[in-house]
Order: sequence, then C-alpha cells, then structure tokens
Amino acid sequence: MRNINVEEITENIKEMCINVNHFLSHDMKNVLNKAKENEESPLGKQILGQLQENINIAESDMIPICQDTGMAVVFIKVGQEVHFEGGSLEEAINEGVRRGYVEGFLRKSVVRDPIYRENTKDNTPAVIHYEVTEGDKVIITVAPKGFGSENMSRVFMLKPADGIEGVKNAIITAVKDAGPNACPPMVIGVGIGGTFEKCAIMAKKALTREAGKHSKIEYVKNLEEEMLEKINRLGIGPGGLGGTQTAFAVNIETYPTHIAGLPVGINICCHVNRHITREI
Repeated sequence: MRNINVEEITENIKEMCINVNHFLSHDMKNVLNKAKENEESPLGKQILGQLQENINIAESDMIPICQDTGMAVVFIKVGQEVHFEGGSLEEAINEGVRRGYVEGFLRKSVVRDPIYRENTKDNTPAVIHYEVTEGDKVIITVAPKGFGSENMSRVFMLKPADGIEGVKNAIITAVKDAGPNACPPMVIGVGIGGTFEKCAIMAKKALTREAGKHSKIEYVKNLEEEMLEKINRLGIGPGGLGGTQTAFAVNIETYPTHIAGLPVGINICCHVNRHITREI
C-alpha cells in the first residue's frame, strides 16, 4: 500500500490549472502548425497565423490562451493500492482548482445553481471522473472546457440499424450545426456505444487523447481519418470564415452497448483543446 497525502493532489492540480490555461500542449501546437501549412485559403492561413501569435503572446506574457478559462474537468485514475491521507480526495481536487483559478488570476465561470446562477467566485466545483486501476500510481488529467464549444455538444440515440453510416451522419450533423460557434479549427471527440451517459463521457475523454494519434482499432482509425477528411471539406474553415482546415483531429472511443441501441456522443472543442496529464 502506498500512502499519498491529499495536499500533493491539491498542489499538482493547482499547477496544472495554471499551466494548461497559459501554455498550449505540444500535440496541439503540432497540429496547428500542420494546419497552417495545409490551409488553402489565404484568409484561413492568416487566421491560423494570428492564432499562433496569440499562443506565443500567452506563453511569453503569462496571459491565458483564451479569456474563457473554462469549467475544470478532471479525469483521475487511482491505483487500488493507493491510500489517501490528510483529508477527502474530492475536497483536495476542488481545492486545487480553487487555488489554481484564484492564485492564477483565471476567469471564474462556475455558478452554484444552474437556475439561480450565483457565481462561486473560485471556479469550483470541478467535474470529476474517477477510475480505479491496478497498481499504486495516480494519473491526473485536467481539461478545462470553455462553453463556446461545449454548448455545441450532441448525443444521438441511434438505432442499431443506423449502423456506421448513421454514426458518420451524426458526426457531420454536429459539426455543421456547430459551424463557427466552436472556434474552429476544432478537435472532435466522439464516444460510440455504452449508454446515454457513457458515450458522452467517452466523447469528452477522447478530446484528451494526443491530437494526431489514432485508435488502435482498425475500423475506428479508418473512421477517424474519413471523418477528418469529410469535415475539412465542409468549408467552415478557421474562425468559421472559410477554408480547408475546419478540424485538427477526430478522436473516437468505443464501448460495448445494448442490443437495442447505438448511442453516439459528440463533444467538440475549440482550437486550443486544453489538456494536461501528470502521474504521481
């Protein structure tokens, strides 16, 4: 059994919240550079250049990449041989988010109640997804999600007879409906299978996969490549002003499902697609 004080979780999440909002991840830098090279529209290429400039200024001046520093989403994998001491794990996670957003001077966007909408003033609570695994490691992924793109999320409860063509149509429909609202070029996370809530969580988690890295399942990999090509032919382009680079990546996750269903969750993220992972 390995003992971990929850203060270590808090400090790591604090640092991760600050870093992920100021520094674009390497995988996203790579796909942005590639998109600029491949963009055929002069205006689209100019916009991508402006995005690169914005990212450079954010890094050098410690200014958030985007003014919407998002609602904190935390995926935490906990080895079953880990014992936490010093307090509640969930409280420690939220304390890390609070310190990160308050001490990092990040925008506080969370309201306590969805109807009465009083701001919590520290961006808590986070949305936390737990997974228990073998071993004695803790792996934390922090993925702040802005709501310009989050509001474009969709769940389609397809019939099994709709098959893979129905899945393709759902993805294209969601991207078309999003248009410029998700701050393209986008990363599209897709969850296929499971249940209503499972496909949505898979879609969100898919966004944290390294952009440009494909599924190990052959047909899923082929579907990711086909969807990216079709989405980039829609003409939405950078900033929604036209072009050939509407999306950087399509990341798809699958899970077993019921004989009577084919759930498809689609979670679109903007061009920064913030995500950071640490192992403790």
